[in-house]
Amino acid sequence: MSACIFAISEQIEGAFRKVSFEAVSEGRRLADGLGLPLVAAVIGSGVEEAAEALGRYGADRILLADRPELADYSTEAYVRILAECIRQEQPSVVLLGATAQGKDLAARLSARIDAPLAMDATGIRLDGEQWVAARPMYGGKIIAEVILEGNPPIAALRPNALRIEEKEGESRMEKIDVDPGPIQVKTVDKTLETGKIELTEADIVVSGGRGMGGSDYTVVEALAEALGAAVGASRSAVDEGWRPHADQVGQTGKVVSPNLYIACGISGAIQHLAGMSTSKVIVAVNKDPEAPIFAKADYGVVGDLFEIVPLITEEAKKLRG
Repeated sequence: MSACIFAISEQIEGAFRKVSFEAVSEGRRLADGLGLPLVAAVIGSGVEEAAEALGRYGADRILLADRPELADYSTEAYVRILAECIRQEQPSVVLLGATAQGKDLAARLSARIDAPLAMDATGIRLDGEQWVAARPMYGGKIIAEVILEGNPPIAALRPNALRIEEKEGESRMEKIDVDPGPIQVKTVDKTLETGKIELTEADIVVSGGRGMGGSDYTVVEALAEALGAAVGASRSAVDEGWRPHADQVGQTGKVVSPNLYIACGISGAIQHLAGMSTSKVIVAVNKDPEAPIFAKADYGVVGDLFEIVPLITEEAKKLRG
């Protein structure tokens, strides 16, 4: 008999990723529908105060594994701890974010506990006695519904695909003492980008492609600043060395699902569409009226991006005061 809904959170130096709140919020909605409690797991070092925030999003119980050796993410240690927690809690379903860390963790955890996994899910529901997950396939051309056979199913949720909702109620913190075991892989150095909006969590993304003509992304960066957006790039721009790989949107880059995606000088190769096709609203600016991106865009502007984008920027500044 399933005892709860289980959500795995992700934090970096005490700051939760936005998708953690999405996973907990979705867990709360599922828990309310099934009449089950929501259990959220937090792993790290010195994160007890930060962990309390999950209670605001509906977690009834917060399981906290707080140890010095868990300060940096370790697949081995995290899987051992979470597998034991899942064994004890017997959840109906396990939710976590489909970030780079989340995908690594979900795959290893699925293998460890012999559980079905839906990667990059945009939704999950219980249909009768079967869990069904929705996930984009074939570069986002279709949304497939996959049945997860086995217990408990794991859903790695695509960032920005689900609503975040705060929920009033009481939560209880429980410190768990699970031995993480030997950690073979050690972190020797870590560099974190600060002051930059994370692409996968941004509500608005402005991307530039080959049409930028070079590494000067001033017009794109100015629009992004006016909108409070993240800056992305197509693979061709990254291959040219105009932007770092961390900015790449696409099949071999990052998958984004913002509320607004603005593609500047991007033709719309299938590899790029695979990384942004689930955006809520897509705006394309391209001088080629036959560019494939227009077939996917909700709004399209045919013209020189270096003339069009600054005009959009000025209007955005006016609207934002």
